[in-house]
Amino acid sequence: MNRFKWLTIGALVFFISGCTLYSPSSSSGSSDMSSASGDEDASTYGMGMDNNDSMEMLSDDSLSGSLDTIIYFDFDRSELLAEYDGLVSAYAQRLNSNTLATVRLEGHADERGSREYNIGLGERRAQAVRRAMLLNGVAPNQITTVSYGEERPSAYGSDETSYQENRRVEVVLIN
Repeated sequence: MNRFKWLTIGALVFFISGCTLYSPSSSSGSSDMSSASGDEDASTYGMGMDNNDSMEMLSDDSLSGSLDTIIYFDFDRSELLAEYDGLVSAYAQRLNSNTLATVRLEGHADERGSREYNIGLGERRAQAVRRAMLLNGVAPNQITTVSYGEERPSAYGSDETSYQENRRVEVVLIN
């Protein structure tokens, strides 16, 4: 029993110490380094950057700034709409100017269609945005893609407005 107690305490201490993150102070007042999905981005930890400007360079604000993080698609289509060419070019420009930055393109679909079909459709949508970024000079190792299909809707409902909001690719800063 005593051994179990010490083992539990040791595991708890190990777990708590693993949760500590390096948090540099930023002179611009932007101390929140979270991605568009709300996940904390601790990828700059241990990179050997000494000044705040270098750390700020990798923050979410410096990459996306005031850019939208969602690209919408037509029903059952994976072709990038012309209205998003400027947004994709702006992301490409920022990724090209910061070769340490990477993004994850998350493809989504509405609930119509089978689960398997929607996973494939979300992947085709993410790949369409990826191809557009590559054509704008972004290095392939700066982009990853994932498809969630219909599994992570941004709007719940069985109406056209909800469907439109769920046909999307989200651009998420990884580091």
